[in-house]
Amino acid sequence: MAEERLQKILAACGLGSRRACEGLIFAGRVSVNGEVVVAPGTKAAAGVDRITVDGKEVRPQQHVYIMLNKPADCLCAARDHRGRKTVMDYVCDAPVRVFHVGRLDYDTEGLLLFTNDGAFSQRVTHPRHKVFKTYRAVVRGVPDEETLDRLRAGIELDDGPTAPAVLRLIGTTTAKVRRVKKKNRPPEEIDASDIEIKIREGRKRQVKRMLRAVGHPVISLRRTAIGSLELGSLPCGQWMQLTKSEAESALKNE
Repeated sequence: MAEERLQKILAACGLGSRRACEGLIFAGRVSVNGEVVVAPGTKAAAGVDRITVDGKEVRPQQHVYIMLNKPADCLCAARDHRGRKTVMDYVCDAPVRVFHVGRLDYDTEGLLLFTNDGAFSQRVTHPRHKVFKTYRAVVRGVPDEETLDRLRAGIELDDGPTAPAVLRLIGTTTAKVRRVKKKNRPPEEIDASDIEIKIREGRKRQVKRMLRAVGHPVISLRRTAIGSLELGSLPCGQWMQLTKSEAESALKNE
């Protein structure tokens, strides 16, 4: 049996991402053949060496892949000290322990993946793999073609220029919004647009920041696809298990 980095083995055992597993190692919670290991670069042979976390032996699990249609107003976190709902509440009946692949903002809906396959998670989320994430955004106002071209070319944000995005204006609509200083008044109806935007980066609140920077703040946002994997008709708040080949379509941009 070939040796692998310890954090990769732990991730395959369903203990979290490789980075999270590095934290377990740094904390002195991992032992290999009875000896505590604190160096993440340490290698071991899964199924040959006895690997324990907090004194309990762990073994690689069969990989599981899940797609959730995340509702708005829930956190991408294992738990919340303020008692708010988290995405883990929606997958608590999954067949094995899984962790979410990347994140969506608290108020953003749509496609969120879960797995116990750390290598797959890294391939989906790491920028070097250039996986497209597709979003539908309802924004204030109606952007003209010049504004859309600015986004297509990439724009300057406070943390540097964005990579070029793929955009199309699906149509115009109306949206009801509340003014911040007039919360007791009925919502105001405004002109809005429905936009599809695809990006290959994953900066914090990137889509919202990009659209705000060109004068069209986001009213609502939903992720509809990762790579070639589409959310489809999966109801909001529901999850479905994917085959490995279905999950790996998230790594393809065709």
